[in-house]
Amino acid sequence: MAYELTIQPLGTTIEIEEGQTILDAALRAGIYLPHACCHGLCATCKIDVVEGEVDYGEASSFALMDFERAEGKCLACCARPESDLVIEAEIEEDPDARNLPVKDFAGTVARVDDLSPTIKGVWIRLDDPASFVFQAGQYVNLELPDGIGTRAFSVASPPGAAEVELNIRIVPGGRGTTYVHETLKAGDRIRFSGPYGRFFVRKSARVPMIFMAGGSGLSSPRSMILDLLAEDCSLPITLVYGQRHRGELYDHQEFLELAAKHPNFTYVPTLSDEPAGSDWAGFRGFVHDAARAHFDNDFRGHKAYLCGPPLMIEACIGTLMKGRLFERDVYTEKFLSAADAQQVRSPLFKAI
Repeated sequence: MAYELTIQPLGTTIEIEEGQTILDAALRAGIYLPHACCHGLCATCKIDVVEGEVDYGEASSFALMDFERAEGKCLACCARPESDLVIEAEIEEDPDARNLPVKDFAGTVARVDDLSPTIKGVWIRLDDPASFVFQAGQYVNLELPDGIGTRAFSVASPPGAAEVELNIRIVPGGRGTTYVHETLKAGDRIRFSGPYGRFFVRKSARVPMIFMAGGSGLSSPRSMILDLLAEDCSLPITLVYGQRHRGELYDHQEFLELAAKHPNFTYVPTLSDEPAGSDWAGFRGFVHDAARAHFDNDFRGHKAYLCGPPLMIEACIGTLMKGRLFERDVYTEKFLSAADAQQVRSPLFKAI
């Protein structure tokens, strides 16, 4: 059974299936609704139900309080229709957003390689490679078997690549990443949905760009940088990329070669826990330390794109602000698992 979902202030009406969440229906229609955790815990996707009835699903009583339900509010990531609906949401307009509809894709794992002691590279050859259209920086939801469900991973390959590359860090005790690291192999059939997310280059700004990445957070910046260079972007591009020690610094040689080939691309690798006395001649310290030193604590006139562990992102934001680069020019990508989202302190505070 299908219902009609009208989204205000757009005035757009789309079809929504019984049992489908409001968020999923909107994204598959190419309409972006703000969201983050997708587990009903962070309140980022809170919307107003103007007309109709919904099943609230597994919305947390902290993210969606009883008085808010009485006022007609719901969480788009959990709420499912029980009738035709009219909702009102904060629609974010961005001239650089392509608003691509979410679709389902199938393919075969081409290979699984060790990128570092804790990160696997997974390459997927899609049945119809041309059908997967995305903006560099976006992510997909990978479907995993045995009741594991879906997990979100950024795309590390640029748009138009022959294979979709994912870089997946193992999470101790995590069923999804453990499956990828210990069981997934070349030849396995696999499915994912996408693209998701609003992490992409604001190309229309035409200003120099700083990419700051840590751990497997390199995925999105790698895709974005390769896309920019493939388009012959002449603006200054700087990548500040951090790991703990040399053995974890994957894709290092690729970025050295790109920096040698493209005069406008600068690569600043940094290691926070490299053993003293090693032959490492690069920067030693955290990503925000390396960025501050490289730019002499002056980031004015740039756009900054941050992707990595939450603590790294918070430290980088603080450094950028001290260097006079403020919120309107800083973009971040942080994935929130169900466990992470439960740490959101209050629905009254908006996550960065």
